[in-house]
Amino acid sequence: MSLTDLTDLTAAEASERLASGDLSSRDLTQAHLDAIAAHDETIHAFLHVDPEGALAAADEVDRRRSAGDALGPLAGVPIAVKDLLCTVGQPTTCGSRILEGWVPPYDATVVTRLREAGLPILGKTNLDEFAMGSSTEHSAYGPTRNPWDTERTPGGSGGGSAAAVAARLAPLAVGTDTGGSIRQPGALTGTVGVKPTYGGVSRYGIVAMASSLDQAGPVTRTVLDAALLHEVIGGHDPMDSTSIDAPVPGVVEAARRGHADGVAGLRIGVVRELGGEGFQTGVQQRFDEAVELLTKAGAEVVEVSCPSFTQALATYYLVMPSEVSSNLARFDAMRYGLRVSPDGVADPSAEQVMAATRDAGFGDEVKRRIILGTYALSSGYYDAYYGSAQKVRALVARDFDNAFAQADVLVSPTSPTTAFKMGEKLDDPLAMYLQDVATIPANLAGVPGISLPAGLAEDGLPVGVQFLAPLQADDRLYHAAAALERMLLEQWGAPLTPGGVA
Repeated sequence: MSLTDLTDLTAAEASERLASGDLSSRDLTQAHLDAIAAHDETIHAFLHVDPEGALAAADEVDRRRSAGDALGPLAGVPIAVKDLLCTVGQPTTCGSRILEGWVPPYDATVVTRLREAGLPILGKTNLDEFAMGSSTEHSAYGPTRNPWDTERTPGGSGGGSAAAVAARLAPLAVGTDTGGSIRQPGALTGTVGVKPTYGGVSRYGIVAMASSLDQAGPVTRTVLDAALLHEVIGGHDPMDSTSIDAPVPGVVEAARRGHADGVAGLRIGVVRELGGEGFQTGVQQRFDEAVELLTKAGAEVVEVSCPSFTQALATYYLVMPSEVSSNLARFDAMRYGLRVSPDGVADPSAEQVMAATRDAGFGDEVKRRIILGTYALSSGYYDAYYGSAQKVRALVARDFDNAFAQADVLVSPTSPTTAFKMGEKLDDPLAMYLQDVATIPANLAGVPGISLPAGLAEDGLPVGVQFLAPLQADDRLYHAAAALERMLLEQWGAPLTPGGVA
């Protein structure tokens, strides 16, 4: 097998070959670095690549394997990390000029666990600035392009991670999902994206956008790969006060069981409010076909209603900007990154430097959300906006409870459309926000979700289907998704592969 062919291996396949001694981590890592060098000028999935660090980590894994050390299942498999996670020795910009050149003095817990498990880190992936966006066009360092059609976006905010995996520049990636930023780009690039239960993966060292919504998770090409990565990065972290002090559900075993045993007897709820009008014809068709497959395979499919989901998008766009307004106050030109002095002011005050720095360092979308959040939290409006949004959030959680009383997992399309053209929605923020209409309810309630490819729409672009499960029942996601993935692959005969990268 040539070095080029190595980039077609899934993480599970690569892991088996590494363990058998048939493949070295250096060769596998070098193959992906070569792919990045050849194709990332077009895709722009990476903001920073670390060949020396990745190869050094690969060599260390090869040395330990030769010495007979016990290694984890993903040891030696390279990975990309969203540039929202702090990394020692590599810049962390969050896609923003205000953090340009900043190198953190510590690793995020997720990064620490990747290093301890022996995964060479290829580099940091592009994102909408501070994870605010649904297209990865709001990065201060230029947009990422979709490997399926480079004139289209890969979704966002984790478009860099999703595009890297889809384009075979990395077999695995880590993303973060605040309103769908792992699952929506997963749907638009034909990859698998998982938002674990809130608190299931540590947020320590992840630059916060909206602390009650942010959640790191896997980006991969198969459900089993996602499960393998989930078990590496998941688990309790005393450095994160919101971390769940409980074992990670057996997601790898669940994925293997779902692949082998199917979905017979599983109760699957189709959410009435997440489909139909407003969803692209081809998206709805692939979703309906997926439900039909599940039904034929023996699942008990029922329709469930979650009426508060119709208010979820508006609720999210009050809760999230409010937390943005608070979290981004720390970027004040005094402690991090960029510092700009106002023009024509000989002896500027701290407030004047702060204002000039924020004006120069933050992009338009970040400024828009800070203004929205500050207004929602302001005296006289707090109860009317933020307080009301929190009440609706409680109703969304109650709708989930009622739905899970009728079904083991819920299912819906992941995104209402396939990948849209670059610039198409930049002048219409509301149209951009609607991209996350099906993913946001999970973040408001903290429940886990997974998106996997469901086929191609009438425009030849990938469609995603999402499963949702109760809190801390992430294993149910992997069971159902692995079963559907196997049935779809049997139909297709081979995995979906983008044609945008030669």
